[in-house]
Amino acid sequence: MATPRVCVLRAPGTNCDYETAFAFEQSGAQADRVHLFRLLEDPKLLADYQVLCIPGGFSYGDDVGAGVVFATQLRHRLTEAIGNFLQRDTLTLGICNGFQVLLKAGILPGGSAGWSASTQTQPPATLTWNANGRYTDLWVNLKVASSKNVFLQGIDTLPCPIAHGEGRLVVSDPAILADWKTNGQIALQYVDSKTAQCDGELLPFPVNPNGSVANIAGLGDATGRVLGLMPHPERFLFATQHPQWTRLGLKGDGEGFKLFRNAVAYFG
Repeated sequence: MATPRVCVLRAPGTNCDYETAFAFEQSGAQADRVHLFRLLEDPKLLADYQVLCIPGGFSYGDDVGAGVVFATQLRHRLTEAIGNFLQRDTLTLGICNGFQVLLKAGILPGGSAGWSASTQTQPPATLTWNANGRYTDLWVNLKVASSKNVFLQGIDTLPCPIAHGEGRLVVSDPAILADWKTNGQIALQYVDSKTAQCDGELLPFPVNPNGSVANIAGLGDATGRVLGLMPHPERFLFATQHPQWTRLGLKGDGEGFKLFRNAVAYFG
């Protein structure tokens, strides 16, 4: 199996880069924590990597909105480097704040097909304040809604922790949801573990912890090589991290490892 190189791109305020790099390394990749400023100095560095991951945290303190400053740096100062990366046979992952960055930079929902040097005047979707108006930290249950996304191969359901204040996905036009479903871009949905319900009506808190449209927890591009999700799989690498691990008799690896192993296996 080939050993892919992973760029875990961090910025001032990022706080999940160590855990994310660890997850990739334990899955068989070579992961480098690369500061955004270094990439701004030498954008050609990105050509050395097969995976780009923007981890969770509070980049730039979320001072003007979650992920906004980080996203602006990518779109306006790394336009060519990001465009070239997306055109290659690469993978891109954004977790929590990283999902916010991918969406607000324009990498999602279109991936390479939607990447453009021009700023979109009206993006098709964004992530905004949770419906409850509060930072929310709890465990949720996820249902994989797309069979085409590389990161989600062989996964049906996934328990995961969330920790965010701006995780509610909203769309400019509800009609876009049908296009996303047709293209296999709705990657993950919050699911009621008792009823297995995730489609249809908006699920209540805490099943859907932020009020995201169509209960969407993760979004991909049409190729399946880009994924953004609000939950934190890097925080469930060991069974003992689950809050009910003793009651459920969980042992060994946590289920969050699957996403990172799928990324490495893609290059095998």
